[in-house]
Amino acid sequence: MAPWLSSIFNRFKMNAIVLVVISLCVFAIAYRFYGLFLAYKVLGVNEDRPTPAMTLDDGHDYHRTNRYVLFGHHFAAISAAGPLLGPVLAAQFGYLPGALWIIIGAVVAGAVHDTVILFASVRHHGHSLSRIAEVEIGKTTGAVASVAVLFIVILAMAGLSIAVVNALFESVWGSFTVFSTMPIALIMGVWMHKIRPGDVAGGSAIGVALLFLAILAGPEVAASPTLAKFFTFSKKELSLIIPAYGFAASVLPVWLLLCPRDYLSSYLKIGTIVMLVGGILIIQPVLQMPAITEFIHGGGPIIPGPVFPFIFITIACGALSGFHCVVASGTSPKMISSERDILFVGFGAMLTEGVVAIMALTAACVLLPADYFAINASPTAFAKLGMEPVNLPALSKEVGETLQGRPGGAVSLAVGMAYIFSSIPYMDKLMAYWYHFAIMFEAVFILTAVDTGTRIGRFLLQEMIGRAIPQFKVQRWAPGIVITSLIFTVSWGYLVFTGDITTIWPIFGMSNQLLASIALCVGTTMIIRMGKAKYAFITAGPGIVMTVITLWAGYLNIVNNFIPKQLYLLASLSALIMALAAIVITSSIFRWRELLKIKEPMKDKYGELTLVPIEE
Repeated sequence: MAPWLSSIFNRFKMNAIVLVVISLCVFAIAYRFYGLFLAYKVLGVNEDRPTPAMTLDDGHDYHRTNRYVLFGHHFAAISAAGPLLGPVLAAQFGYLPGALWIIIGAVVAGAVHDTVILFASVRHHGHSLSRIAEVEIGKTTGAVASVAVLFIVILAMAGLSIAVVNALFESVWGSFTVFSTMPIALIMGVWMHKIRPGDVAGGSAIGVALLFLAILAGPEVAASPTLAKFFTFSKKELSLIIPAYGFAASVLPVWLLLCPRDYLSSYLKIGTIVMLVGGILIIQPVLQMPAITEFIHGGGPIIPGPVFPFIFITIACGALSGFHCVVASGTSPKMISSERDILFVGFGAMLTEGVVAIMALTAACVLLPADYFAINASPTAFAKLGMEPVNLPALSKEVGETLQGRPGGAVSLAVGMAYIFSSIPYMDKLMAYWYHFAIMFEAVFILTAVDTGTRIGRFLLQEMIGRAIPQFKVQRWAPGIVITSLIFTVSWGYLVFTGDITTIWPIFGMSNQLLASIALCVGTTMIIRMGKAKYAFITAGPGIVMTVITLWAGYLNIVNNFIPKQLYLLASLSALIMALAAIVITSSIFRWRELLKIKEPMKDKYGELTLVPIEE
């Protein structure tokens, strides 16, 4: 960007409240108009069609679920490290590039992606994206997509779990509160399914009350030497505990642990974000980070490349995320009670995540640039910037921890949140409390995606192994459930135990966006087959654009990051995933051409138009 243009943007200091209000207004208008258009005009949701939760109800994976409980599960599952850490890291470029991509991308790319794939999976018996690709495009494409999705989900689980490990190790309060959500979820599940079936209000009241008590008890547990030792874990210990939890969440019935825990966590997630919005409205902080920094052309201490294309793979879940399609074609479509809920769950949850991303960006940008870079850059990289921390020494003293040189985004986000909360009248003495609360909040945010992702990985393996051993396709066959859950958990658990966030996160960011591109192209194929080619640009546009951008970023990552550091395994994995994605996307384009040659549509058994009849 020309220096004169940057100087114009940087001339004015923006109040955080302006950014928050703009984003909330855009998202509200988008849901009311664009969301309804997409759901009813483009996709044609039909409230009279039975969903897989009704036709395949087995009480284990397929289970009709209250729309608000399902929204909580879906939002908790898709909202992981991406909307929290991605915007914080992208603040290196200034607040403007990140804000624009989050606000625009969440509407035209992310929400479209999530809604279309959720609809597609509901129409395909709740099957995974790879199975949908097989039916819509062809068997070879489906097989390639299966391998690509499996690799990407393994990397995603490893990346998310490492973020949890970094947030919780040696954090007594955080560990106690996070682990408390597990027995609380079991109590909620038994109450809503066995004791008082369908009593969502009663289960919610019990869960929220117990969660509130757990949050209050956290500091007391941390202050007790006897109790603290039971919740003090090293990184290696957590690297074993978290995969063990993922395995349990994968094999237990969905109503017993996964769904109520995610629903419970959604209260904490949404409640904290509402508090953060309220705090910004009260104190009206000014964004200290410039609109555009000198690092937009590259050479930054946190992200190695230029703003274009790296911002698109850095801010993942906050604007567009391939991991969302794994959830939207995994657990959620098996629990949706009516197609009318697709808009609320798919489009609504993604826009809510966009709000989370804006809040994370705001929390990072209210810090002084020198303090922000001191936290997120390595000591060596920060020394080259010629900056000196301003408020960071005092903040470290208040929090009781060393904050400088803690890269990854989690610490700076917690500091920014704590700064906003402690600036509210009568809260000025609670900086340490709010900092540790924010760390716990981040861990809960991320862990809910780990349990859902592990269950979805089990679904993928059951489908793949079931091609050779049909018994594995039987959803309730206990040996198949246990074996596939164990294989998948060990795969990503090994990466967690042996790796770190600096080696896993870059390849996760690239592969995650490629998966979103694959999903958008598969969704485009479905829209064309439904005889609605005039609307295909809605998914094809962002799909093709993100394909080009992400392949470009992946290439730069390989030649400028992995190979110079002799990370040849990661370079090879990146190249493999890029090749698999290219095959699926190219096959999709050829399928579009075939479908567009068909001039006479027909009606399916529900009276809806289609160019090619398929078994949905």
